[in-house]
Amino acid sequence: MSEAKKKPSPIEGLPAHVRERLDAFTQQLRQSLEDDLVGVLVHGSVARGEYNPAQSDVDVVVVVKQASFKELEAIGNAVQLARYSARIEAMILAEDEIGGASDAFPLLYDDIRRFHVVVEGRDAFADVVVHDTHRRLRIEQELREASIRLRRAVTDAVGAREAVGGAVLRKIKQVRTPLHALLSLKGVECEPDLKSVIAKAADVYGVEVKSLWAAREEPEKAHEALSELLRKATKDVDTMATTIDGAK
Repeated sequence: MSEAKKKPSPIEGLPAHVRERLDAFTQQLRQSLEDDLVGVLVHGSVARGEYNPAQSDVDVVVVVKQASFKELEAIGNAVQLARYSARIEAMILAEDEIGGASDAFPLLYDDIRRFHVVVEGRDAFADVVVHDTHRRLRIEQELREASIRLRRAVTDAVGAREAVGGAVLRKIKQVRTPLHALLSLKGVECEPDLKSVIAKAADVYGVEVKSLWAAREEPEKAHEALSELLRKATKDVDTMATTIDGAK
């Protein structure tokens, strides 16, 4: 029997100039930081297979042993060149702070842990543990904040409904992570891409969301649909407090 084909790395799907800039960026980090460089990980839309050359950034985590002023200054040019030439956005973390920050950034760290590609060094997120209590609290916070900002979008638009439609489309992307995390917390399997998450959440909470994908044409309906989805999801995650973290 022939060996099963190895699944291609998401990095291979990047445009050639972006891959070249990512390679050059990694090499510059290696040269500047030497032994202080622990690893370089690509996460976000690239790792999830949702990268869109016209819209997406390449999200990168640079893990270092020490984030000294001298070392940060030494990689400044490389970071800026990567950002402005290929939309490579680097987050720099010290190795010893990762484990202790999972309670502060549970959804972000969970997403990085689950969807990433190591392009240099070792995987500093392999042993990250995120607890359900922290997940639940962060999910609730992000959903409540999204609802508040969605209301603000209408008042800020002062009648310009096309602006409301644009705000709804942006907010849909922002709530993908907390909604996906909520579905996982409920034991509901779902692919991580935006349309799958919204469709599954809409099914779970009984909300019609067809208008969301035509938000610029139907801003009022789209706003109402997303508001209803957020309201039901927030109520659900709030009720989980009793069983997950013992709150009343």
